[in-house]
Amino acid sequence: MADELAQFGPRVNVGSLLSSELDDKVETLATREWSFAYRNGPRRVILDFGPFDEQVLMILVLWTLVTAAFIGIAEGHRHHRRAGGATELEAFHYAAAGARGCRAHVASLTDFDGVGDGVTSNTAAFAAAVTNLSKVAYDGGAMLVVPAGRWLTGPFNLADHFTLFLDHDAVILATQVRLPPPPPSPTFSSIYFVVECMFIIVHGLFAITIASIICVAFILGGNNGTIDGQGETWWKMFRNKELNYTRGYLIELMYCKQVLISNITLVNSPSWNVHPVYSSHVIVSGITILAPVNSPNTDGIDPDSSSNVRIEDCYIVSGDDCIAIKSGWDEYGIAFNMSSKHIVIRRLTCISPTSAVIALGSEMSGGIQDVRAEDITAIHSESGVRIKTTIGRGAYVKDIFVRRMNLHTMKWVFWMTGTYGQHPDDKFDPKAIPVVQNISYSNVVAENVTMAAKLEGIPGAPFTGICIYNVTAEVVKSKKPIWNCTDVEGVSSHVTPTPCAQIPEYPDRITHCPFPEDDLPVNGVGLEECAYQRAKP
Repeated sequence: MADELAQFGPRVNVGSLLSSELDDKVETLATREWSFAYRNGPRRVILDFGPFDEQVLMILVLWTLVTAAFIGIAEGHRHHRRAGGATELEAFHYAAAGARGCRAHVASLTDFDGVGDGVTSNTAAFAAAVTNLSKVAYDGGAMLVVPAGRWLTGPFNLADHFTLFLDHDAVILATQVRLPPPPPSPTFSSIYFVVECMFIIVHGLFAITIASIICVAFILGGNNGTIDGQGETWWKMFRNKELNYTRGYLIELMYCKQVLISNITLVNSPSWNVHPVYSSHVIVSGITILAPVNSPNTDGIDPDSSSNVRIEDCYIVSGDDCIAIKSGWDEYGIAFNMSSKHIVIRRLTCISPTSAVIALGSEMSGGIQDVRAEDITAIHSESGVRIKTTIGRGAYVKDIFVRRMNLHTMKWVFWMTGTYGQHPDDKFDPKAIPVVQNISYSNVVAENVTMAAKLEGIPGAPFTGICIYNVTAEVVKSKKPIWNCTDVEGVSSHVTPTPCAQIPEYPDRITHCPFPEDDLPVNGVGLEECAYQRAKP
Protein backbone atom coordinates (compact mmCIF):
# COMPACT_ATOMS: atom_id res chain seq x y z
CA MET A 1 0.00 0.00 0.00
CA ALA A 2 2.87 2.35 0.75
CA ASP A 3 4.17 1.92 -2.80
CA GLU A 4 0.76 2.82 -4.19
CA LEU A 5 0.62 5.98 -2.08
CA ALA A 6 4.14 7.00 -3.11
CA GLN A 7 3.07 7.66 -6.69
CA PHE A 8 1.08 10.67 -5.52
CA GLY A 9 4.13 12.51 -4.20
CA PRO A 10 5.92 12.93 -0.87
CA ARG A 11 4.10 11.92 2.30
CA VAL A 12 3.53 14.55 4.93
CA ASN A 13 2.47 13.51 8.41
CA VAL A 14 -0.39 15.88 9.16
CA GLY A 15 -1.96 13.58 11.72
CA SER A 16 0.44 14.42 14.51
CA LEU A 17 -0.81 16.97 17.00
CA LEU A 18 1.45 20.00 17.06
CA SER A 19 0.48 21.47 20.41
CA SER A 20 1.63 20.12 23.75
CA GLU A 21 -1.66 21.32 25.19
CA LEU A 22 -3.56 18.47 23.48
CA ASP A 23 -4.43 15.19 25.20
CA ASP A 24 -1.90 12.56 24.05
CA LYS A 25 -4.52 9.85 24.44
CA VAL A 26 -6.85 11.30 21.80
CA GLU A 27 -6.25 9.02 18.83
CA THR A 28 -9.62 8.83 17.09
CA LEU A 29 -10.08 9.52 13.41
CA ALA A 30 -12.18 12.59 14.24
CA THR A 31 -9.22 14.35 15.80
CA ARG A 32 -6.72 13.65 13.02
CA GLU A 33 -5.81 16.15 10.32
CA TRP A 34 -4.78 15.39 6.77
CA SER A 35 -3.92 17.57 3.84
CA PHE A 36 -4.44 17.23 0.09
CA ALA A 37 -2.56 19.34 -2.44
CA TYR A 38 -4.61 19.90 -5.58
CA ARG A 39 -3.19 21.41 -8.73
CA ASN A 40 -4.41 21.87 -12.29
CA GLY A 41 -3.90 18.59 -14.10
CA PRO A 42 -3.21 15.31 -12.29
CA ARG A 43 -4.12 15.47 -8.63
CA ARG A 44 -1.41 14.81 -6.09
CA VAL A 45 -2.42 13.49 -2.68
CA ILE A 46 -0.21 14.18 0.29
CA LEU A 47 -1.27 12.26 3.36
CA ASP A 48 -0.17 10.19 6.30
CA PHE A 49 -3.04 8.83 8.31
CA GLY A 50 -1.01 7.03 10.93
CA PRO A 51 -1.65 3.49 12.14
CA PHE A 52 -4.92 2.63 10.35
CA ASP A 53 -5.36 -0.75 8.70
CA GLU A 54 -4.84 -1.17 4.95
CA GLN A 55 -8.53 -1.57 4.07
CA VAL A 56 -9.45 1.73 5.73
CA LEU A 57 -6.56 3.44 3.98
CA MET A 58 -7.69 2.12 0.60
CA ILE A 59 -11.24 3.42 1.13
CA LEU A 60 -9.95 6.82 2.19
CA VAL A 61 -7.56 7.08 -0.77
CA LEU A 62 -10.28 6.19 -3.26
CA TRP A 63 -12.64 8.70 -1.68
CA THR A 64 -9.91 11.35 -1.82
CA LEU A 65 -9.22 10.80 -5.51
CA VAL A 66 -12.91 11.09 -6.41
CA THR A 67 -13.29 14.21 -4.31
CA ALA A 68 -10.17 15.78 -5.82
CA ALA A 69 -11.72 15.70 -9.28
CA PHE A 70 -14.37 18.17 -8.14
CA ILE A 71 -12.73 20.34 -5.52
CA GLY A 72 -9.77 21.86 -7.40
CA ILE A 73 -7.14 23.92 -5.64
CA ALA A 74 -7.53 23.88 -1.87
CA GLU A 75 -5.76 26.55 0.13
CA GLY A 76 -6.21 28.38 3.41
CA HIS A 77 -9.00 26.29 4.95
CA ARG A 78 -9.66 26.84 8.64
CA HIS A 79 -12.12 25.17 10.98
CA HIS A 80 -12.82 24.20 14.59
CA ARG A 81 -13.90 20.83 15.91
CA ARG A 82 -14.42 19.03 19.19
CA ALA A 83 -11.98 16.21 19.92
CA GLY A 84 -13.63 13.37 21.76
CA GLY A 85 -16.19 15.81 23.17
CA ALA A 86 -13.55 17.51 25.28
CA THR A 87 -10.92 19.73 23.67
CA GLU A 88 -11.84 22.23 20.96
CA LEU A 89 -9.22 22.26 18.21
CA GLU A 90 -8.29 25.14 15.97
CA ALA A 91 -7.09 23.84 12.58
CA PHE A 92 -6.19 25.31 9.22
CA HIS A 93 -4.18 24.64 6.10
CA TYR A 94 -1.57 27.00 4.74
CA ALA A 95 0.60 27.24 1.64
CA ALA A 96 4.33 26.64 1.59
CA ALA A 97 7.01 26.72 -1.09
CA GLY A 98 9.07 23.58 -1.36
CA ALA A 99 9.22 20.44 0.73
CA ARG A 100 10.52 22.13 3.89
CA GLY A 101 8.03 24.99 4.04
CA CYS A 102 5.78 23.46 6.71
CA ARG A 103 6.59 24.81 10.16
CA ALA A 104 7.29 22.82 13.31
CA HIS A 105 6.83 25.64 15.83
CA VAL A 106 3.64 27.71 15.85
CA ALA A 107 2.33 30.47 18.09
CA SER A 108 -0.44 33.04 18.02
CA LEU A 109 0.01 36.77 18.42
CA THR A 110 -2.28 36.51 21.44
CA ASP A 111 0.36 34.34 23.11
CA PHE A 112 2.47 37.51 23.26
CA ASP A 113 -0.29 39.75 24.66
CA GLY A 114 -1.51 40.95 21.30
CA VAL A 115 -4.84 42.80 21.40
CA GLY A 116 -6.94 42.91 18.23
CA ASP A 117 -9.22 45.84 19.04
CA GLY A 118 -7.91 48.20 16.32
CA VAL A 119 -6.73 50.71 18.94
CA THR A 120 -4.09 49.05 21.11
CA SER A 121 -0.58 49.06 19.64
CA ASN A 122 0.80 45.60 18.94
CA THR A 123 4.28 46.65 17.85
CA ALA A 124 5.82 45.16 21.00
CA ALA A 125 3.74 41.98 20.64
CA PHE A 126 4.93 41.42 17.07
CA ALA A 127 8.54 42.10 18.07
CA ALA A 128 8.34 39.68 21.00
CA ALA A 129 6.70 37.00 18.87
CA VAL A 130 9.32 37.21 16.14
CA THR A 131 12.18 37.30 18.65
CA ASN A 132 10.96 34.22 20.50
CA LEU A 133 9.97 32.19 17.44
CA SER A 134 13.20 33.00 15.62
CA LYS A 135 15.09 31.16 18.37
CA VAL A 136 13.54 27.88 17.24
CA ALA A 137 13.03 28.68 13.56
CA TYR A 138 16.12 26.76 12.44
CA ASP A 139 14.68 23.63 14.05
CA GLY A 140 11.91 22.94 11.55
CA GLY A 141 10.75 26.51 10.98
CA ALA A 142 8.40 28.80 12.91
CA MET A 143 5.01 30.36 12.21
CA LEU A 144 3.23 33.30 13.81
CA VAL A 145 -0.55 33.20 13.44
CA VAL A 146 -2.44 36.50 13.42
CA PRO A 147 -6.00 35.53 14.41
CA ALA A 148 -9.25 37.33 13.65
CA GLY A 149 -9.20 40.93 14.83
CA ARG A 150 -7.83 44.35 13.96
CA TRP A 151 -4.18 44.54 14.97
CA LEU A 152 -2.65 48.02 15.03
CA THR A 153 1.14 48.05 14.79
CA GLY A 154 4.19 49.99 13.73
CA PRO A 155 6.88 48.52 11.46
CA PHE A 156 8.29 45.15 12.45
CA ASN A 157 10.90 42.76 11.12
CA LEU A 158 10.51 39.09 10.30
CA ALA A 159 13.08 36.32 10.38
CA ASP A 160 14.58 33.37 8.51
CA HIS A 161 12.60 30.11 8.15
CA PHE A 162 9.53 31.99 9.29
CA THR A 163 5.87 32.15 8.25
CA LEU A 164 3.49 34.99 9.09
CA PHE A 165 -0.05 33.63 8.69
CA LEU A 166 -3.10 35.92 8.63
CA ASP A 167 -6.52 34.51 9.46
CA HIS A 168 -9.32 35.29 7.02
CA ASP A 169 -10.78 37.85 9.45
CA ALA A 170 -7.43 39.27 10.54
CA VAL A 171 -6.55 42.86 9.60
CA ILE A 172 -3.11 44.27 10.36
CA LEU A 173 -3.37 48.05 10.58
CA ALA A 174 -0.32 50.23 9.94
CA THR A 175 0.30 52.99 12.44
CA GLN A 176 0.01 56.62 11.39
CA VAL A 177 2.94 57.66 13.55
CA ARG A 178 5.91 59.15 11.67
CA LEU A 179 9.08 57.25 12.54
CA PRO A 180 12.80 57.92 11.99
CA PRO A 181 13.88 56.85 8.49
CA PRO A 182 16.12 53.81 7.88
CA PRO A 183 19.42 54.15 5.97
CA PRO A 184 19.27 54.90 2.23
CA SER A 185 19.47 52.25 -0.45
CA PRO A 186 22.81 51.90 -2.28
CA THR A 187 21.11 51.93 -5.70
CA PHE A 188 19.06 55.11 -5.21
CA SER A 189 19.86 58.59 -4.04
CA SER A 190 19.49 59.28 -0.34
CA ILE A 191 16.74 61.81 -1.05
CA TYR A 192 14.62 59.39 -3.02
CA PHE A 193 14.96 56.15 -1.13
CA VAL A 194 15.19 57.00 2.55
CA VAL A 195 11.64 56.38 3.71
CA GLU A 196 9.65 57.83 6.57
CA CYS A 197 8.13 54.48 7.45
CA MET A 198 8.21 50.91 6.24
CA PHE A 199 5.64 48.48 7.48
CA ILE A 200 6.80 44.88 7.28
CA ILE A 201 10.56 44.76 6.84
CA VAL A 202 12.06 41.34 6.22
CA HIS A 203 15.72 40.82 6.94
CA GLY A 204 18.24 38.87 8.98
CA LEU A 205 21.98 38.73 9.48
CA PHE A 206 24.35 37.14 6.96
CA ALA A 207 27.95 37.02 8.10
CA ILE A 208 29.56 34.14 6.23
CA THR A 209 31.48 36.03 3.57
CA ILE A 210 30.06 39.54 3.56
CA ALA A 211 28.44 41.90 6.00
CA SER A 212 24.91 42.26 4.73
CA ILE A 213 21.28 41.70 5.59
CA ILE A 214 19.44 38.69 4.29
CA CYS A 215 16.43 36.50 4.98
CA VAL A 216 16.04 32.87 3.94
CA ALA A 217 12.93 30.72 3.51
CA PHE A 218 10.36 33.31 4.53
CA ILE A 219 6.59 33.01 3.94
CA LEU A 220 3.93 35.68 4.27
CA GLY A 221 0.48 34.27 3.67
CA GLY A 222 -2.79 33.20 5.14
CA ASN A 223 -6.44 32.60 4.52
CA ASN A 224 -6.83 35.89 2.64
CA GLY A 225 -6.28 38.09 5.67
CA THR A 226 -5.61 41.79 5.14
CA ILE A 227 -2.78 44.25 5.68
CA ASP A 228 -4.08 47.82 5.64
CA GLY A 229 -1.45 50.53 5.20
CA GLN A 230 -3.95 53.29 6.07
CA GLY A 231 -2.29 55.38 3.39
CA GLU A 232 -4.73 58.29 3.24
CA THR A 233 -2.74 60.24 5.85
CA TRP A 234 0.48 59.73 3.91
CA TRP A 235 -1.12 60.63 0.57
CA LYS A 236 -2.35 63.91 2.02
CA MET A 237 1.09 64.77 3.41
CA PHE A 238 2.64 63.94 0.05
CA ARG A 239 0.20 66.13 -1.87
CA ASN A 240 0.72 68.96 0.62
CA LYS A 241 4.52 68.59 0.26
CA GLU A 242 4.95 67.94 3.99
CA LEU A 243 7.34 64.99 3.62
CA ASN A 244 11.13 65.18 3.37
CA TYR A 245 11.52 61.58 2.22
CA THR A 246 9.77 58.92 0.21
CA ARG A 247 6.68 57.35 1.80
CA GLY A 248 7.06 53.86 3.15
CA TYR A 249 6.29 50.61 1.40
CA LEU A 250 3.89 48.06 2.81
CA ILE A 251 6.19 45.03 2.45
CA GLU A 252 9.95 45.37 1.96
CA LEU A 253 12.08 42.30 1.22
CA MET A 254 15.77 43.20 1.28
CA TYR A 255 18.61 40.76 0.51
CA CYS A 256 16.18 37.86 0.79
CA LYS A 257 15.97 34.49 -0.92
CA GLN A 258 13.36 31.75 -0.97
CA VAL A 259 10.35 33.94 -0.22
CA LEU A 260 6.66 33.14 -0.71
CA ILE A 261 3.91 35.76 -0.42
CA SER A 262 0.48 34.25 -1.02
CA ASN A 263 -3.23 34.43 -0.22
CA ILE A 264 -3.34 37.85 1.40
CA THR A 265 -4.96 41.18 0.58
CA LEU A 266 -3.02 44.45 0.71
CA VAL A 267 -4.96 47.72 0.83
CA ASN A 268 -4.14 51.43 1.00
CA SER A 269 -0.36 51.29 1.00
CA PRO A 270 1.32 54.67 1.62
CA SER A 271 3.42 53.99 -1.51
CA TRP A 272 4.59 50.77 -3.22
CA ASN A 273 2.94 47.60 -1.93
CA VAL A 274 5.48 44.79 -2.36
CA HIS A 275 9.14 45.65 -2.94
CA PRO A 276 11.62 42.77 -3.28
CA VAL A 277 15.03 44.41 -3.57
CA TYR A 278 18.45 42.70 -3.88
CA SER A 279 16.55 39.42 -3.52
CA SER A 280 16.18 36.14 -5.38
CA HIS A 281 13.79 33.20 -5.68
CA VAL A 282 10.72 35.21 -4.71
CA ILE A 283 7.20 33.94 -5.41
CA VAL A 284 4.17 36.22 -5.16
CA SER A 285 1.09 34.10 -5.74
CA GLY A 286 -2.62 34.68 -5.41
CA ILE A 287 -2.60 38.06 -3.67
CA THR A 288 -4.98 40.98 -4.05
CA ILE A 289 -3.75 44.59 -3.98
CA LEU A 290 -6.26 47.44 -3.75
CA ALA A 291 -5.66 51.18 -3.73
CA PRO A 292 -7.71 54.16 -4.97
CA VAL A 293 -6.86 54.74 -8.63
CA ASN A 294 -5.92 58.34 -7.79
CA SER A 295 -3.59 57.42 -4.93
CA PRO A 296 0.02 58.49 -5.59
CA ASN A 297 2.74 55.93 -6.37
CA THR A 298 0.83 52.92 -5.05
CA ASP A 299 2.62 50.46 -7.35
CA GLY A 300 1.53 46.85 -6.93
CA ILE A 301 4.65 44.67 -7.07
CA ASP A 302 8.10 46.15 -7.82
CA PRO A 303 10.95 43.64 -8.25
CA ASP A 304 14.10 45.74 -7.88
CA SER A 305 17.61 44.44 -8.57
CA SER A 306 16.17 40.99 -7.99
CA SER A 307 16.33 37.70 -9.89
CA ASN A 308 14.23 34.58 -10.23
CA VAL A 309 10.95 36.25 -9.31
CA ARG A 310 7.59 34.62 -10.05
CA ILE A 311 4.40 36.71 -9.94
CA GLU A 312 1.21 34.79 -10.65
CA ASP A 313 -2.56 34.81 -10.15
CA CYS A 314 -2.66 38.33 -8.71
CA TYR A 315 -5.39 40.98 -8.90
CA ILE A 316 -4.20 44.57 -8.63
CA VAL A 317 -6.06 47.91 -8.62
CA SER A 318 -3.52 50.70 -8.35
CA GLY A 319 -2.85 54.40 -8.60
CA ASP A 320 0.40 53.58 -10.40
CA ASP A 321 1.99 50.66 -12.28
CA CYS A 322 0.58 47.25 -11.36
CA ILE A 323 4.03 45.70 -11.91
CA ALA A 324 7.17 47.84 -12.15
CA ILE A 325 10.58 46.23 -12.65
CA LYS A 326 13.54 48.34 -11.52
CA SER A 327 17.28 48.08 -10.85
CA GLY A 328 18.69 51.33 -9.54
CA TRP A 329 18.81 54.99 -10.53
CA ASP A 330 21.54 56.66 -12.60
CA GLU A 331 25.05 56.67 -11.10
CA TYR A 332 23.87 54.88 -7.94
CA GLY A 333 22.46 51.92 -9.84
CA ILE A 334 25.41 51.84 -12.25
CA ALA A 335 27.88 51.67 -9.36
CA PHE A 336 25.98 48.94 -7.50
CA ASN A 337 25.46 46.98 -10.73
CA MET A 338 22.77 44.48 -9.73
CA SER A 339 20.30 43.65 -12.47
CA SER A 340 16.72 42.44 -12.38
CA LYS A 341 16.47 39.26 -14.43
CA HIS A 342 14.65 35.96 -14.87
CA ILE A 343 11.25 37.35 -13.94
CA VAL A 344 7.99 35.52 -14.68
CA ILE A 345 4.62 37.30 -14.69
CA ARG A 346 1.52 35.27 -15.48
CA ARG A 347 -2.23 35.33 -14.99
CA LEU A 348 -2.25 38.93 -13.80
CA THR A 349 -5.36 41.13 -13.74
CA CYS A 350 -4.71 44.87 -13.53
CA ILE A 351 -6.68 48.12 -13.30
CA SER A 352 -4.54 51.27 -13.42
CA PRO A 353 -6.10 54.20 -15.31
CA THR A 354 -3.03 56.45 -15.14
CA SER A 355 -0.18 53.96 -15.42
CA ALA A 356 1.06 50.71 -16.93
CA VAL A 357 0.05 47.12 -16.47
CA ILE A 358 3.74 46.18 -16.68
CA ALA A 359 6.45 48.84 -16.56
CA LEU A 360 10.18 48.39 -17.04
CA GLY A 361 12.15 51.27 -15.55
CA SER A 362 12.63 54.07 -15.43
CA GLU A 363 15.08 53.21 -12.65
CA MET A 364 16.95 50.50 -14.59
CA SER A 365 20.62 51.42 -14.22
CA GLY A 366 21.63 47.95 -13.07
CA GLY A 367 19.95 46.40 -16.10
CA ILE A 368 16.72 44.48 -16.77
CA GLN A 369 16.86 41.21 -18.70
CA ASP A 370 14.77 38.10 -19.37
CA VAL A 371 11.26 39.11 -18.35
CA ARG A 372 8.51 36.69 -19.39
CA ALA A 373 4.90 37.85 -19.14
CA GLU A 374 1.88 35.88 -20.33
CA ASP A 375 -1.87 35.58 -19.86
CA ILE A 376 -2.40 39.17 -18.77
CA THR A 377 -5.77 40.91 -18.46
CA ALA A 378 -6.10 44.67 -18.06
CA ILE A 379 -9.14 46.90 -17.76
CA HIS A 380 -9.11 50.69 -17.98
CA SER A 381 -5.33 51.09 -17.76
CA GLU A 382 -3.07 53.61 -19.44
CA SER A 383 -0.72 51.22 -21.25
CA GLY A 384 -0.21 47.49 -21.54
CA VAL A 385 3.59 47.41 -21.50
CA ARG A 386 5.72 50.48 -20.92
CA ILE A 387 9.50 50.77 -21.20
CA LYS A 388 10.88 54.03 -19.82
CA THR A 389 14.45 55.21 -19.63
CA THR A 390 16.62 58.19 -20.53
CA ILE A 391 20.20 59.37 -21.07
CA GLY A 392 22.15 58.97 -17.83
CA ARG A 393 20.59 55.66 -16.88
CA GLY A 394 23.10 53.48 -18.74
CA ALA A 395 22.69 49.67 -18.62
CA TYR A 396 20.00 47.92 -20.66
CA VAL A 397 16.45 46.63 -21.01
CA LYS A 398 16.64 43.54 -23.18
CA ASP A 399 15.09 40.14 -23.82
CA ILE A 400 11.56 41.10 -22.84
CA PHE A 401 8.88 38.61 -23.90
CA VAL A 402 5.12 39.23 -23.68
CA ARG A 403 2.31 37.07 -25.03
CA ARG A 404 -1.43 36.55 -24.63
CA MET A 405 -2.65 39.91 -23.36
CA ASN A 406 -6.30 40.98 -23.30
CA LEU A 407 -6.63 44.73 -22.88
CA HIS A 408 -9.83 46.72 -22.48
CA THR A 409 -9.97 50.54 -22.63
CA MET A 410 -6.38 51.70 -22.93
CA LYS A 411 -4.55 54.83 -23.98
CA TRP A 412 -1.62 52.91 -25.51
CA VAL A 413 -1.16 49.21 -26.07
CA PHE A 414 2.64 49.56 -26.21
CA TRP A 415 4.63 52.53 -24.98
CA MET A 416 8.38 53.07 -25.01
CA THR A 417 10.15 56.29 -24.17
CA GLY A 418 13.85 57.16 -24.15
CA THR A 419 13.30 60.64 -22.72
CA TYR A 420 11.94 59.93 -19.26
CA GLY A 421 13.97 62.78 -17.86
CA GLN A 422 13.83 62.46 -14.08
CA HIS A 423 17.18 62.27 -12.26
CA PRO A 424 18.00 62.05 -8.54
CA ASP A 425 20.60 64.84 -8.85
CA ASP A 426 22.86 66.52 -11.42
CA LYS A 427 25.69 63.97 -11.08
CA PHE A 428 24.44 61.56 -13.73
CA ASP A 429 26.74 60.70 -16.64
CA PRO A 430 25.39 62.09 -19.95
CA LYS A 431 27.47 59.46 -21.76
CA ALA A 432 25.61 56.63 -20.00
CA ILE A 433 23.25 55.66 -22.84
CA PRO A 434 20.81 52.82 -22.11
CA VAL A 435 20.42 49.94 -24.57
CA VAL A 436 16.91 48.70 -25.33
CA GLN A 437 16.75 45.63 -27.56
CA ASN A 438 15.01 42.32 -28.22
CA ILE A 439 11.46 43.23 -27.20
CA SER A 440 8.76 40.74 -28.30
CA TYR A 441 4.97 41.09 -28.19
CA SER A 442 2.69 38.27 -29.40
CA ASN A 443 -0.99 37.40 -29.41
CA VAL A 444 -2.41 40.62 -28.02
CA VAL A 445 -6.03 41.75 -28.31
CA ALA A 446 -6.94 45.30 -27.30
CA GLU A 447 -10.24 47.10 -27.58
CA ASN A 448 -11.27 50.72 -27.09
CA VAL A 449 -7.73 52.12 -27.28
CA THR A 450 -6.62 55.64 -28.20
CA MET A 451 -3.33 54.66 -29.89
CA ALA A 452 -1.88 51.30 -30.85
CA ALA A 453 1.62 52.31 -29.83
CA LYS A 454 3.88 55.19 -28.93
CA LEU A 455 7.47 54.05 -29.49
CA GLU A 456 10.12 56.72 -28.95
CA GLY A 457 13.77 55.66 -28.68
CA ILE A 458 16.87 57.79 -28.16
CA PRO A 459 18.27 59.76 -31.12
CA GLY A 460 21.52 58.10 -32.15
CA ALA A 461 20.75 55.06 -29.95
CA PRO A 462 17.54 53.56 -31.32
CA PHE A 463 15.64 50.79 -29.58
CA THR A 464 16.21 47.69 -31.73
CA GLY A 465 15.05 44.12 -32.17
CA ILE A 466 11.35 44.89 -31.64
CA CYS A 467 9.05 42.07 -32.80
CA ILE A 468 5.24 42.36 -32.86
CA TYR A 469 3.14 39.40 -33.97
CA ASN A 470 -0.59 38.66 -34.10
CA VAL A 471 -1.76 41.87 -32.45
CA THR A 472 -5.20 43.41 -32.96
CA ALA A 473 -5.98 46.84 -31.54
CA GLU A 474 -9.44 48.34 -31.88
CA VAL A 475 -8.65 52.05 -32.03
CA VAL A 476 -11.34 54.61 -31.29
CA LYS A 477 -11.66 57.72 -33.43
CA SER A 478 -9.06 60.23 -32.34
CA LYS A 479 -6.95 63.07 -33.69
CA LYS A 480 -3.86 61.28 -32.40
CA PRO A 481 -1.84 59.08 -34.78
CA ILE A 482 -2.56 55.38 -34.49
CA TRP A 483 1.17 54.61 -34.39
CA ASN A 484 3.85 57.10 -33.33
CA CYS A 485 7.39 55.74 -33.89
CA THR A 486 10.75 57.47 -33.71
CA ASP A 487 14.24 56.01 -33.25
CA VAL A 488 13.05 52.41 -33.14
CA GLU A 489 13.72 49.40 -35.36
CA GLY A 490 11.91 46.10 -35.66
CA VAL A 491 9.57 43.81 -37.58
CA SER A 492 5.93 42.80 -37.39
CA SER A 493 3.44 40.33 -38.81
CA HIS A 494 -0.34 40.02 -38.71
CA VAL A 495 -0.79 43.31 -36.88
CA THR A 496 -3.91 45.48 -37.10
CA PRO A 497 -3.92 48.41 -37.63
CA THR A 498 -0.87 48.45 -39.89
CA PRO A 499 2.26 49.42 -37.89
CA CYS A 500 4.52 52.37 -38.56
CA ALA A 501 7.25 52.22 -41.19
CA GLN A 502 9.95 51.59 -38.57
CA ILE A 503 8.23 48.29 -37.66
CA PRO A 504 7.44 46.96 -41.15
CA GLU A 505 5.24 43.93 -41.73
CA TYR A 506 6.63 40.67 -43.12
CA PRO A 507 3.59 38.34 -42.98
CA ASP A 508 5.23 35.63 -45.08
CA ARG A 509 8.54 35.70 -43.24
CA ILE A 510 7.59 36.32 -39.60
CA THR A 511 5.54 33.44 -38.20
CA HIS A 512 6.04 34.22 -34.53
CA CYS A 513 8.01 36.34 -32.09
CA PRO A 514 10.35 34.56 -29.70
CA PHE A 515 9.24 33.43 -26.26
CA PRO A 516 11.61 31.24 -24.22
CA GLU A 517 10.49 27.69 -23.60
CA ASP A 518 13.16 26.76 -21.06
CA ASP A 519 12.17 26.59 -17.40
CA LEU A 520 13.64 29.09 -14.99
CA PRO A 521 14.68 27.81 -11.55
CA VAL A 522 11.84 29.69 -9.86
CA ASN A 523 9.34 27.81 -12.02
CA GLY A 524 10.49 24.55 -10.51
CA VAL A 525 9.32 25.49 -7.02
CA GLY A 526 5.98 23.86 -6.24
CA LEU A 527 3.48 25.23 -3.73
CA GLU A 528 2.68 22.63 -1.11
CA GLU A 529 -0.10 22.62 1.45
CA CYS A 530 0.59 22.20 5.15
CA ALA A 531 -1.84 21.56 7.98
CA TYR A 532 -1.78 22.75 11.56
CA GLN A 533 -3.93 22.28 14.61
CA ARG A 534 -3.77 23.11 18.26
CA ALA A 535 -6.12 23.51 21.21
CA LYS A 536 -8.21 26.61 20.67
CA PRO A 537 -7.30 29.28 23.27
